[in-house]
Amino acid sequence: MNALTPIQTRLSIEVVHDFVCPWCYLGVRRLLRGLALRPNDAFVITWRPFLLNPDIPRDGLSRLDYVQRKYGGEDRARRLYATVTELGLQDGVTFRFDRMHHIPSSVEAHRLAGWAARIGPADALVEALFAAQFTGGLDIGNLEVLAGIAASVGLDRAAALAFLRAREGIDIVHSENLRAHRRGISGVPCFVFSGRLAVSGAQETEVFSRLLDVAALDG
Repeated sequence: MNALTPIQTRLSIEVVHDFVCPWCYLGVRRLLRGLALRPNDAFVITWRPFLLNPDIPRDGLSRLDYVQRKYGGEDRARRLYATVTELGLQDGVTFRFDRMHHIPSSVEAHRLAGWAARIGPADALVEALFAAQFTGGLDIGNLEVLAGIAASVGLDRAAALAFLRAREGIDIVHSENLRAHRRGISGVPCFVFSGRLAVSGAQETEVFSRLLDVAALDG
C-alpha cells in the first residue's frame, strides 16, 4: 500500500428514530452531511425503530386530533413547528407542516425500512420516507404510498407492496421499540457510535464530526 494512501476506518452507527419525529429528520440530515465529509471512512448504519406514539391507531389520526392530544392545541404546535422549520431551512430540509392533514402510525414505515435493510443499505429509503412525511405531506401509513416511495429510490415496488401486505415484521418493530426503552432511550433521535458512544438530539454536523473522530480513535 502506498504510504500516502489514507487508512480507511469502518464504524458502526445505530440510529434510533421515528419517522413522525421532525427532530429525527433534522438529526439524520445533519449526520449524513457529516458522513459525506469523511470520504476515507466507511460507515454501516443500522436504522432502529422507536415509536413516539405507540398507541396511535393503525389508520392514524387527523392532524387536529393529534396536536390536541400531543401539544394541547394548535397554538403550541404552531410555535414548535415554526422553530423546527427555521432550523430545517439552515440544513436544506423543507418542513411543510401545512401539508400534513393526517398523522400516521409509523409502524408500516419502520417495517418497510427493515425490509429494505435486508436487501442493502436503507439510507436512501429512510431519507425518502422522512421527506414524504414532512415535505410532501404524504400518508406514510398507507401501503400504496409506501410502495411508491420504495420505487422512487430504486426498490421493487411490487415486492415492497407484497411484503407490506403480508404484515410481516410488526413484531420486530415493537421489540426494537421495547429494546430501545430497555437501553434507557426515552427520546429520539439517538445515535450510538461503535456500540459505545451515544448522543441524543438533532446535534449540529460539527458535533457529529467530533463524535466520529472519538469513535474512530476508540475503534
